Amino acid sequence: MKSFSNTYIFVFSSIMVVVVAAILSIAAMTLQPFQKKNVEINKKENILASINIESTAENAVELYDKYIVESYVVGHTGEVKEGVDAFEVDMKKEMAKPLEERNLPVFISLNDNEERQYILPVYGKGLWGPVWGYVSLQSNLSTIYGTNFSHEGETPGLGAEIATEDFQNQFIGKEIFNEKGEFVSVRVKKGGTAKPDSKYEVDGISGGTITSKGVDEMLNDCLKSYIPYFENIKNQ
Repeated sequence: MKSFSNTYIFVFSSIMVVVVAAILSIAAMTLQPFQKKNVEINKKENILASINIESTAENAVELYDKYIVESYVVGHTGEVKEGVDAFEVDMKKEMAKPLEERNLPVFISLNDNEERQYILPVYGKGLWGPVWGYVSLQSNLSTIYGTNFSHEGETPGLGAEIATEDFQNQFIGKEIFNEKGEFVSVRVKKGGTAKPDSKYEVDGISGGTITSKGVDEMLNDCLKSYIPYFENIKNQ
């Protein structure tokens, strides 16, 4: 009788494992399109935020289609790559590659005044996890038009402040090339030490030194990858 009981329990448990696994699999397959759509909408909201366009989950797709007029991928020499969808590029994977192998997305927007902006994704490391975002440049390819930064696991009130408008708005109007045409990026200085009249510095987060340094390195590493592309555009 005991043997039968053990066999019954084993069979019953096995059936339940299979049933639960099947239910979870079906649920994952059913929810996958919705999850993918949500990721797409969030990404479009972030891209729009980098050109100072506020959007919601309800109107992000419509506004994206209105303001983003072109997108493509370039390589390390600045040439456009065919057959690669800029929107689908995962910057985490790209930044893990040697520069020569990276796909570098470019998004082009036109604002209501028909002024062109170049939107570039950036990706780096914070204190507790990755930081990422988008930087938009004016048509001169030096002046920052807007930014949007996000993070994974940075400390609320400290490193997480990179996702706030107060931090991001500091970058508007800053330059990534100096007056000699040399790439200098925008340096994120220790909180309170950025020179008020500097075109190339912003204040980091007080108490969030490591995250601020991560943003500084992210901007420098990612934006300089586009220098050959900038030169190609300027020479057209």
